[in-house]
Amino acid sequence: MRKLFTFIIGLLGLNAFSACANANYGNENVDAFDSLINQKGIIVLDVRTASEYAEGHIPGAVNIDVKQDNFMAQVEKLLDKSKTIAVYCRSGRRSANAADMMTQRGYKVVNLKGGILAWKSENKPVNNVEVDAFMTPGGKTVTFCALIHASLRICFDGTEIEIDPVRQLRERKVDYTVYPKADYLFVTHEHADHFDKEAIKLLSADSTQVITNKRCADMLGYGTVMANGDQRSLSDRMKVEAVPAYNNTEGHLQFHPKGRDNGYVITLDGLRIYVAGDTEDIEEMAAIKDIDIAFLPCNQPFTMTTAQLVKAARIVKPKVLFPYHYGDTDLSGVTEDLKADDIDVRIRHYE
Repeated sequence: MRKLFTFIIGLLGLNAFSACANANYGNENVDAFDSLINQKGIIVLDVRTASEYAEGHIPGAVNIDVKQDNFMAQVEKLLDKSKTIAVYCRSGRRSANAADMMTQRGYKVVNLKGGILAWKSENKPVNNVEVDAFMTPGGKTVTFCALIHASLRICFDGTEIEIDPVRQLRERKVDYTVYPKADYLFVTHEHADHFDKEAIKLLSADSTQVITNKRCADMLGYGTVMANGDQRSLSDRMKVEAVPAYNNTEGHLQFHPKGRDNGYVITLDGLRIYVAGDTEDIEEMAAIKDIDIAFLPCNQPFTMTTAQLVKAARIVKPKVLFPYHYGDTDLSGVTEDLKADDIDVRIRHYE
């Protein structure tokens, strides 16, 4: 009996060893993983839930929840197979499972041993202020990441949406070479802090839809043109309306003339998002209704003063307000001013 027991234990040990030996992905400790992801062209993948990701993630990481039924479908849609994927989760278990699935589909994968818990224990950088997650009426997660000034990344059930992507402003940079290709890319207008041809090129695949105003489409040589008031159904769960964005203060009218530039109201599975672009508190805002999340700009002379921002928020009445495009503007009084209006004001910083 003892010999049989010893044989079974030995066989189990051999099987476990064989499973480890047959793993086609790498397992690296924190320092080796850190060195790897600092190399050009490495994609960092966080396979935790959106809420875990929002609480703190490795800077630049893409988030695809391995527990979702369509995990591999999203991976194959969003991640370039020619690049190494550096994957992690909380402790290393979920990411090991993800790494195994991905290597079976031909990906080159390296897993972080110990996950983000080990990463944090070594005092490595964690980004825990940039991402906000919301649930659509249909039960899908939408995440928002503030990148630079007016550049936003929106992720919705495997759909990648980029707004006004720009690679650098002052000392701040975004390396779009490690980002997934965009399904939809929106440009509001032609100014350099909103319109960057190279960033658009880096984020574009053959299937990417670039949606913009006529001026930017002319400058690009392509793109789906939307004028103020135009509406489009992009899929069965995604719609967009182009809305006016312009200056109405005397002496500032030349910055953003009426009728040229766009803001966008994007509806994702019933969640309504208003990205205002460069605008002041214009009369057309009164027609923008039922907004869940609004991004409103605040930096005079180009967009709004804080007083105009508060006024615009009271007109649009979003459930959640993100002031953006604010540069060095002091926004400290905005939250207090809107406290009685039942608007959740969230002031975010940028990478």
